[in-house]
Amino acid sequence: MDDRNIFSKISLNLLERHHDFTKNNNSNEYPDVENIIGIIKKIRMAIFPGYFIETDDSESLDPRLQSLLADVYLDLSKENKKALSAQNNHEDAASLANEISLGLLEQLADIQQLLHKDAKAGFEGDPAARSINEVILTYPGFFAVFVYRIAHYLFLREVPFVPRIMSEYAHSVTGIDIHPGAEIGEYFFIDHGTGVVIGETAVIGSHVKLYQGVTLGALSTKSGQKLAGIKRHPAIEDNVTIYSGASILGGETVIGKNSTIGGNVFIVKSVPRGSTVKDI
Repeated sequence: MDDRNIFSKISLNLLERHHDFTKNNNSNEYPDVENIIGIIKKIRMAIFPGYFIETDDSESLDPRLQSLLADVYLDLSKENKKALSAQNNHEDAASLANEISLGLLEQLADIQQLLHKDAKAGFEGDPAARSINEVILTYPGFFAVFVYRIAHYLFLREVPFVPRIMSEYAHSVTGIDIHPGAEIGEYFFIDHGTGVVIGETAVIGSHVKLYQGVTLGALSTKSGQKLAGIKRHPAIEDNVTIYSGASILGGETVIGKNSTIGGNVFIVKSVPRGSTVKDI
């Protein structure tokens, strides 16, 4: 058989299966992963311009920042529109995408302040850190939290695809998996970080510190989509430290404030305030 005929047959089979899989979708466009990664990098530059934008003097920073924000607005609006159209077939996808993108930009100063608190927690919580600048520039846990705080805003605005693309990018770079639906308070620090998993319905208070390999997960999810929208992941109250390898599971599990959770423990029931847990 002619090679061209073989490839034509394979191509037709692939397209047929693809059309079957997407027959209920009215859009032929999905968000572009590389564009979204680019948006994350630009937002990072905008939030921390002194670190990621090279300039000779502070007076030249403002026009460059304005231009950068305009780029983010246009790029994010484009990707949000594709996401809204693909998932929900919004008739007003373009205007909604613009509104959400502008809303995120208007929230950047507040997100910046949250991230400064996270960086401070990282510096104060790690004697190996030489400065807050080092935390912002080099710490993978801080980068993962930065991406989470951007993705979380878009998740709350019910933008499909884009928040998960952002969080999975951070996951691929850092080994830290934070679902954009999780609720995380101020002064949050992940030390070392590799292997940390924070589920969609996890709730984390302020001044919480996690070490590598911590899982804030769900109990058995055999029911699959029947559990969508139901709280499946634990709540961690204020001033809690969780050491490496601990697994804390279940939507009704609460770790009380001012508690310390030891390494490699497996917890499926609530822990009172002020506890030190070595084994449970």
